[in-house]
This record gives sequence, C-alpha cells and structure tokens, in this order.
Amino acid sequence: MTLTSLPAPDLAAIKTRQQATWASGDFAVIGVTLQLVGEMLAEAADVRAGERVLDVAAGNGNASLAAARRFAEVTSSDYVPALLEKGRRRAEAEGLPITFVTGDAEALPFADASFDVALSSFGVMFSPDHRRTAAELLRVVRPGGRIALANWTPEGFLGALFRTIARHLPPPAGLESPMLWGSEPHLRELFGPGIGALRTQRQIFPFRYRSAAHWVEVFRRFYGPIHRAFAALDAAGQAALEADLLALLAEWNSAGAGSLVVPAEYLEVVISRR
Repeated sequence: MTLTSLPAPDLAAIKTRQQATWASGDFAVIGVTLQLVGEMLAEAADVRAGERVLDVAAGNGNASLAAARRFAEVTSSDYVPALLEKGRRRAEAEGLPITFVTGDAEALPFADASFDVALSSFGVMFSPDHRRTAAELLRVVRPGGRIALANWTPEGFLGALFRTIARHLPPPAGLESPMLWGSEPHLRELFGPGIGALRTQRQIFPFRYRSAAHWVEVFRRFYGPIHRAFAALDAAGQAALEADLLALLAEWNSAGAGSLVVPAEYLEVVISRR
C-alpha cells in the first residue's frame, strides 16, 4: 500500500479518545503551573478592558483568568466539563466574572464575529483537525480582531516528549502532529487569507520540579497523555517508558544535580484577522 492510498484517519473517533484522555488524571494540577503563559499571552494579544474575549480549549482557565484580570468580558470554552469546573472555581475564588461554556474547538457554539480576541494556551493545538479549528477561530473573531496562541514547538522539550511517548504508544496513522502548531509556516498555511498580520515570538517556560522522578510521578498521575500511555502498557512497557522519560529529563535538565528545571520552548503567536 502506498502512502497516497492510506485511509484518512477517523477524526471523530480520535477526538472521542482525546476527550477521554484529557478528562483522565487531573490536568488542572499541571495547568495551574502554566499560569505565567496565560498572563504573557494576554499581554501579547494586548487584551483591553471591555473587549469580548474567548478562551478556546481553555482547560482550567489560565488565559481566561488573565484576560478577566484585565477587565475584559471573558468566555471560557472547553470540551471537558470537569476542566471548566476547575476554571469556574478559580474564577469564583478571585471574584472574576467569567462565562463558562462547554464547546468543541472544531465546532464553536458561537455566532460569527462574536469576539474581539480569541486566546488559546496549549489548547487548540491538540485538536485533531487543524484546518477546521483554524477556520473556527477565524469565524468567531471579528475582522480586525486578534487570535493569540501559545503552542509548544516541535524542536522544544514537548516535541521531544511526545516523540518519546510515540515510540511506546504510536499515535493514529495519518494524524498531524499537534507540534506543527508551533511552526510558523504551518500556521500561515492554516490561517491563509484570514491573516492580516502574523507575529511570532519563541518563548521559554521552565518546568520546575524536585527531580526527574518527581516530574514523572506528577505527570504520570495527572497529565492525560502520559497517564493514558502508562495505563495502556503492561508492566514491562511501563518500566521502559519510565526509563525513557527519566533519560529525556536528564538530557534536558538545566539545573544540575539536586533539582529539575526543564526549559520548554513554545511559540507565542498573535494573528491580526483580516
């Protein structure tokens, strides 16, 4: 069978599995450590008081909270209700008025041109249908509005992490890597004529943990993709995956012995909608 005759991936089935993956563990435990990225993204997007802001694939609401702190009118959307509930609790604790709506990034439940700004922090990049997701972002943002994204890069730590996982649990055939969202040429292809202007900046988020073993313990328990990978493997497979993760973390650790600091590169993207 040639590459051109391979069947297209079943994106609906893949999405169902992904939804179950992100609902497993408790991503909010990891998510809150990434709050700094949400704040930087809101600044990069120049979020202003009174603007209508949508956080897409919001998880537990890092970008949502950042926009609300800037007095925007914020809607937080995700297809995992349990994550939205965590975001709601955070907003209530801070007294921030945010509307929470269950919604799929590939079929957003909002009218055309409903928002001035759309944000997504490590969210929409994991949607299986890249082009449909980009089209939805363009659809719900008004002409002249902004789309701001934080996407892990293929060259960075998360790219290496997902390649490591794939050696033990290969992704569905034909599925585009989420790390492509961290590539400017791919973004230009996805958003095409909808781009009025596109600005990117490579940024670093440092994962800080007690040790490589501590990182594996936390991510194995709480981070959906790793949680599900371990659950899908037998005892020998789990041991092999753990060994590879520890080796990867040792390679990327910039802190030396006694601690773990892993610099993870991401692409900060701001698109002005035509």
